[in-house]
Amino acid sequence: MDLDRDLHWIGHASFYIDAGGKRVFIDPFDIRTEIKGKADLILITHGHFDHCSREDIDKIISPGTEIITAPGCLDNAPYKHITIARPGFSKSMGNIVIEAIPAYNNKDDRLGFHPRANDWVGYILTVDGKKLYHAGDTDYIEEMNNLKGIYAALLPIGGKYTMDVNEAALAAKAIGAEITIPMHYKHLLGVEGSAAAEKKFAADVRGVKVMKEVQEADYSPF
Repeated sequence: MDLDRDLHWIGHASFYIDAGGKRVFIDPFDIRTEIKGKADLILITHGHFDHCSREDIDKIISPGTEIITAPGCLDNAPYKHITIARPGFSKSMGNIVIEAIPAYNNKDDRLGFHPRANDWVGYILTVDGKKLYHAGDTDYIEEMNNLKGIYAALLPIGGKYTMDVNEAALAAKAIGAEITIPMHYKHLLGVEGSAAAEKKFAADVRGVKVMKEVQEADYSPF
């Protein structure tokens, strides 16, 4: 897995990765550009509109696409191949291993956004022996202290609904990934705030990689 070649940021918490001969999307949302090729696998971390978007799933799905989703997202959806993932879930798909780990808020002012009881998740994809961790919407939680051997970690830094840049820096240091990529912040922080957060995160955490979206960045507030 070569991140420069294989990992693509659509925007917000939405990515796709060419992994093990398969196209994997994570939280597809606000796809405004043509993406060649359909999804072999779609991973959904939780049920909020900016992570679980049926409109965007419809843009990339094919009859054979498998969907792995946290509970409460695609209930009664018409898709054929849906698997529910709760923390502890694990599945192999060809030479890709998908694991689901908890994602939740533990700060008092955020507890209602992503309650632990919802069983919402982040995902670890192991491809060619390298582990890619997409944290989902979460605070810095105790489970992050137990993650080992992460090659690349995709962490929210926007605050309000998730950890902010300072909390994400603590999480990044605990995880100890070779590469840490910030996400889930431009809608929340705007142009100037996003630039400042990127700069601070890169200064505080070793191995930060700030990605450029495959489409025009969207700073419109949520």
